[in-house]
Amino acid sequence: MPNTLDKKKELVAGLEKSLKGAKSVVFVKFDKLKVTDVNTLRRSLQSEDVGYVVTKKTLLKRALDTHKFTGDIPEMPGQIAVAYGSDLLAPAREIYNFAKGHKENVEIVGGVFEDKYMSASEMMSIATIPPLQTLRGMFVNLINSPIQRITVVLDQIALTK
Repeated sequence: MPNTLDKKKELVAGLEKSLKGAKSVVFVKFDKLKVTDVNTLRRSLQSEDVGYVVTKKTLLKRALDTHKFTGDIPEMPGQIAVAYGSDLLAPAREIYNFAKGHKENVEIVGGVFEDKYMSASEMMSIATIPPLQTLRGMFVNLINSPIQRITVVLDQIALTK
């Protein structure tokens, strides 16, 4: 049964409200996804404070038009869902992690990052940025590496004397 005009206005208003507080939005193409998989995805997104809404593309475009995002909106083929959150990386990273196990059913087709429309490839590069704790560990390892080499060299010099 088609949605009435009032219902459509209500859906657009809900999308506008959700997108207003979001720092990052991911457009997700999904096809033939099982209910159990959708529930698993929703639970993993909720644990990261990421919202997930399945919507019609025309209603999504109306909601997006109210926001002043720069750039061109990416093409959105097929059925579209929207993952959004106040964390810049969490929506893209969580969808990317889920899509690894469901390559034929789930795909990132674009998004919004820092009030700018992004293509699918740009959102994929954002999704592959490691979490903050991992980046900190990589930084500490980078700083520690030269110190470690110096101590090995000094130890070898001490052994030769």
